[in-house]
Amino acid sequence: MAYKSETNFERRRRRNRTKLSRINKAALPRLSVHRTGKQIYAQIIDDVKGVTLAAASTLDKDVKEIIKSGANITAATQVGKIIAQRAKKAGVKKVMFDRGGNLYHGRVKALADSAREAGLEV
Repeated sequence: MAYKSETNFERRRRRNRTKLSRINKAALPRLSVHRTGKQIYAQIIDDVKGVTLAAASTLDKDVKEIIKSGANITAATQVGKIIAQRAKKAGVKKVMFDRGGNLYHGRVKALADSAREAGLEV
């Protein structure tokens, strides 16, 4: 059911989250990505307990020292590596990838790929 003032982004986000909740029978934590024009953020969220297990963004000191801009693929790659390291530290090995209303392309894809390369099962 589409709502009257719902944008395409909001429609994609609702459709994506509904599908994730339907197929996530093992109650895996989800790797949620939020992308703005200047930054990218990633969180690993346990929906059963309602807590954030790990988080990383282009605003973190670890990432800011390495990157020039928070709005490019290089920055997203660094955030993906750091979120995978923090997830391992929190005891998380496998997650569901929640791209929100973003298309799986560009910075969002780079973040997911770098998290996989760093050892996180996405």
